[in-house]
Amino acid sequence: MEKKKVLIVDDQNGIRILLMEVFNSEGYTTFQAANGKLALDIVRSESPDLVLLDMKIPGMDGLEILKHLKEINPSIKVIMMTAYGELDMIKEATKLGALMHFTKPFDIDEMRVAVNMHLHNKSVDQCS
Repeated sequence: MEKKKVLIVDDQNGIRILLMEVFNSEGYTTFQAANGKLALDIVRSESPDLVLLDMKIPGMDGLEILKHLKEINPSIKVIMMTAYGELDMIKEATKLGALMHFTKPFDIDEMRVAVNMHLHNKSVDQCS
């Protein structure tokens, strides 16, 4: 079976490294991007199964990146990460197709469980 691919998009290097270590140890192929342009290039070239996307990224924000991700691949799974309680942005992200969100600092085990659930259980439907 081909390894599932996870793309981590965050402007904070420490978070990208931490998440890459966690998901590499779970057996996924991981990619990282510090900005939207790089993230979209990776999605075009590598077709990741799931994207962990930070809401606040300099240049192109998470919502803008999410719109582009869905244009490239409408079925791509996206989990948002936010350091703020921006309910309006979270609602908008959900409308655009994000599966769920985690508020930083997040529980790494909860995120690991959520990613595993979305990648291995095709019957998981997003909550409305």
